[in-house]
Amino acid sequence: MQDTGSIFDVLFTWHGVVNLVTLSVLEVILGIDNIIFISIAVDKLPRSQQNKARLIGLSLALIVRSILLTLVGWIVHLKEALFSVGDYGISGKALILFSGGLFLIVKTWKEIVEKLHQNEGGHSKSVERNSFGAIITQIIIIDFIFSFDSILAAVGVSGEVVIMIGGVVISMILMMLFSGYVADFINRNQGIKTIALAFLLVIGGILAGEALIDSYNFSIPETEHLELNKNYAYIALAFAMFIEILNMREKKIRRKKDTTPEDGPE
Repeated sequence: MQDTGSIFDVLFTWHGVVNLVTLSVLEVILGIDNIIFISIAVDKLPRSQQNKARLIGLSLALIVRSILLTLVGWIVHLKEALFSVGDYGISGKALILFSGGLFLIVKTWKEIVEKLHQNEGGHSKSVERNSFGAIITQIIIIDFIFSFDSILAAVGVSGEVVIMIGGVVISMILMMLFSGYVADFINRNQGIKTIALAFLLVIGGILAGEALIDSYNFSIPETEHLELNKNYAYIALAFAMFIEILNMREKKIRRKKDTTPEDGPE
């Protein structure tokens, strides 16, 4: 049995510290889609329950990811084909990604349709049906799906379980501290909320696409395997957010000019 002290010794080396900081930053970036989903989901709850739901959601994400980090061998096993359809293999990973992507697409599309109806002056009954338990259930499902990206990134940066768990814990603490500000910013600005919903729709499509590519890769040599790069989605999100913030700034300046009385004749 490995000594507990030797397990934590890696945290006190420069290599360990660099890996811990790198992984923490990477986990925060990968957690953006999770925060966006939670922010939009809890907005359906009464104001008094929103903070509680966000903290529970992120705490569950931390627990799920920490548990999965101790089950890396099981996650690796999920990459193997469970059964085949012709030349294409269907793995546990593909099933999870595809079902998760489909769930995210359907859920986000409903949010977009509801938002359009609200803007047209209609009344949506779905808002009234969303209970605290229903919102938390949705968050748990999404936490589980998004955790796979988080775990695979952690394994890629470091093979040390202590560093991987440390990076996840630090990133989650940071997200808990700032999630309220992010949620308020998204839900207060309708343009930003629309961009966030479009981003979640794209992420859902990417998850489903990753599942299809994973199945296709079983039919070709390993050297020719395809990968779907999600970085383009994050770059597009950052660009769209930047443009929207500029538009918000322009509107604010225009409103200020409109409310400022013009100087009369001398």
